[in-house]
Amino acid sequence: MKKYILLFILTFQFALASESIDATFKKANDLYNKGDYEQALQSFENIANQGNESADLYFNIANCYYKLGKVAPSIYNYEKALLLNPDDEAIQTNLSFAQKMAIDDIKILPEVGFKKMVKEFTGTFHYDTWAWIAVIIAFLSLLSFLGYYFGNTVLLKRTFFSLFLLLLIGIGVTVFSAFLQKKFDANYNPAIVFAESTTLKAEPKNSSEDVVTLHEGTKVFVLEELGNWKQVELTDKTKAWIDKEAIKEVKE
Repeated sequence: MKKYILLFILTFQFALASESIDATFKKANDLYNKGDYEQALQSFENIANQGNESADLYFNIANCYYKLGKVAPSIYNYEKALLLNPDDEAIQTNLSFAQKMAIDDIKILPEVGFKKMVKEFTGTFHYDTWAWIAVIIAFLSLLSFLGYYFGNTVLLKRTFFSLFLLLLIGIGVTVFSAFLQKKFDANYNPAIVFAESTTLKAEPKNSSEDVVTLHEGTKVFVLEELGNWKQVELTDKTKAWIDKEAIKEVKE
């Protein structure tokens, strides 16, 4: 009986918390629509600080920062929203507007060749989706093997055996795609420059040669960390070291 009472209390508290978040979200939207971006931002961030996250929440936070003219925080939150909903056109559009406020204009060198083809193929689905596809194909391969085993004609056995071999290849492709996509996802570590201006170094020390100066809002990709430094790669494939306090990683 006590378990049911505890479950009821927890469910009730969860429902109240959800209602409170919904009310705060609605209030924040109302404040935003009235042009009170500071108060709207505070309300949205209060929701985020409670451990809640969604593409819509980060999108609204980014919109507030954009309206307040704060480059780095707006781009940072648009990028966080895009991670959760990569195909959202509104997020992509607003991010492009925010990026125009940044000072730096770093060229974007796209992936080319076989590596690009592999990334595009594996990026068709999330690695969890690839894994589920592999499970489904494995089940179908089991059925095809049973069809081969119990087939009562040569033609039927050949058909099921050929299908079984094709499905085995499918399992290999999907499992390998899941593995690669997870690896690509783990290695994809974008960050946004929050420092008003910062100089990247050739080596992780202040006395090292200057490579390039970046300003707030520029996107970089973190490769590794060493002490107070992080090695980053720019969109033009330049690699250098940056003070870790100058950037904020999107996946944090």
